[in-house]
Amino acid sequence: MFRAFWFSCGVFVAMWGIAFLMVDQMTFSWKVEPVVQRDPEFRGFYVTMNENRQRVFNPPQWMAFSLMSIGTVTMLYSVALPKKPNHG
Repeated sequence: MFRAFWFSCGVFVAMWGIAFLMVDQMTFSWKVEPVVQRDPEFRGFYVTMNENRQRVFNPPQWMAFSLMSIGTVTMLYSVALPKKPNHG
């Protein structure tokens, strides 16, 4: 069960990396009210607003490759976990 959990987490992260590799930008469908301009925080660093008051996420190229490599290493870690001893 523990092995399957880590393998599925690795697949999930790697698939997000593949998704970020395929897209240039993502536009969220809901509209938001403009807020006072302030210094960008970590969460909003790659998010901008378009003319329709929608948030646009521009993932950098390195983010896709980082997520794919982290997911792959996590999947390899799950395969390398020792098997549960069989107490029969």
